[in-house]
Amino acid sequence: MVSESGLWGLFEYKYSWGLTLKGLLLLLLIISLVVVIIVIKIHPFLAISQPVDAEVLIVEGWANDAILAQALLEFQRGKYTKLITTGTILTKGSFLSSYKNHAELAAATLIKLGCPTDRIIIIPTPEVKVNRTFASANAVGKWFKESSEVIKGVNIYSYDVHTRRSWLVFKKVLQPQIQEVGAIAYITSSYDPASWWTSSEGIKIILTEAIAYLYSLLTGQL
Repeated sequence: MVSESGLWGLFEYKYSWGLTLKGLLLLLLIISLVVVIIVIKIHPFLAISQPVDAEVLIVEGWANDAILAQALLEFQRGKYTKLITTGTILTKGSFLSSYKNHAELAAATLIKLGCPTDRIIIIPTPEVKVNRTFASANAVGKWFKESSEVIKGVNIYSYDVHTRRSWLVFKKVLQPQIQEVGAIAYITSSYDPASWWTSSEGIKIILTEAIAYLYSLLTGQL
């Protein structure tokens, strides 16, 4: 940038480089391409499946029955020795149920679906208003520390685009005590992941989880 001064140095005239119309169009094209790439790639990024060789499968207890059924199939396919369920207190239906938290309810559902009772570990999450995943991970980490079993690897089974954030939180809490922490996403059928922007539910879920993940990543508030 070049400047000129006049009137005893009280005023200054500046002129500098600026974008031409061609340059502006090129910049808009680049921005558009970046936006398109993000839109296309954000679902597989958030709904990550990157399992490891693990002895333990962890299921977030707030998951619905369809997710729990698929988690059990994963448990039966793998070389797992234990299936851990987590979850906070029930906020709906607690007066009608003998189960008072999602961890117990998920475990009972899995047993009903055919999971052996002696393979399930129920780890309730302390009642918290925020950071429930972090509270669940802490509860699981505490159980591992108090357990006599030698566990080298775990996989987190979670819902769709929530999986990336759950993976981030559990890795942060469990490592290096647990050497390998993997993640497996249940891909939802409530919207089309390939065109999530055409569904109001897809837009709501994707944007909410993307913002929550970035917040956790940048601030460390899990």
